[in-house]
Amino acid sequence: MISATLFGDPACPWGYSASPALRVIEWRYRDQLAWHLVLVGLSEDTPGGAERSFTPLRMARSGLRFRERYGMPFAPEPKSRLSASSRACRAVIAARLQWPGTEPRVFRALQLANFNTPLLFDDDEQMREILSAIPEIDAERIAELIDSPEVRAAYAEDKAQTRTAAGSPTEFQGKAGNSDGAVRYTAPSLVFEADDGRRLEAGGFQPVEAYDVLVANLDPTLERWAPPEDPAALLTFFDFGLTTQEVAALLAQGNDRPDRVAAENALLELVDDGRAERHALGDDAVWVTAGSIESESLQSLVP
Repeated sequence: MISATLFGDPACPWGYSASPALRVIEWRYRDQLAWHLVLVGLSEDTPGGAERSFTPLRMARSGLRFRERYGMPFAPEPKSRLSASSRACRAVIAARLQWPGTEPRVFRALQLANFNTPLLFDDDEQMREILSAIPEIDAERIAELIDSPEVRAAYAEDKAQTRTAAGSPTEFQGKAGNSDGAVRYTAPSLVFEADDGRRLEAGGFQPVEAYDVLVANLDPTLERWAPPEDPAALLTFFDFGLTTQEVAALLAQGNDRPDRVAAENALLELVDDGRAERHALGDDAVWVTAGSIESESLQSLVP
């Protein structure tokens, strides 16, 4: 068993754009990796972002660049105003404390909504609407817990763990951040640790090959799954749904570049056969198994 610690924040476009690579690692190594999501806490209030010349228009324009380069869905429409990510981070932590194991799904729902809908992270009603579609959790309870002492304490622990990158390989590569006086791991930094204490880092945004070579060096005896012949297997395994770029990355052989057109054609065949559904999102879609619970929940992401 290898521990995989992912540093993430639902407001970070780099972390969001790493989703295809993360899905590949999850598919290849399954339950041989024990995942731990640590919330970065990029921003506590909006004035800090505004003072650094961040505006809704600038954020929308940056989505165009990320969309073109990395392929995840973006709806590049300027939001009504800026919002800090702290409440969204604490919503994820509330899910972790109340329903352990659900936090990755809550995190993903907030990512997809942040980059494809008018969602404002400091609007609890909007967050409740997004999270209410996740059957394993109680969105109302999460909203109640965001400001609770136990959630704030756990959030502080996550932020403290994030800000321990001084002297690390992540800092050495120039992939650390320091926005509040402490050297921190940037999203989506990934740290792998073996049972014997060996530790390897992939700081900041990295290609899937970087993650894979670290796992291989920690334990070359692991079982490693190849891409499936039928993309329907991917939709079954990732029952929360996949974007087109994620499917393309999962179908790629070896170091081949993901073939997005081929992946989309294969997914359309599944839809035509009645085995999958396509739910439009941003400039792309999320694909799910036909008739799945997630099919209904994706409706909350349509503006």
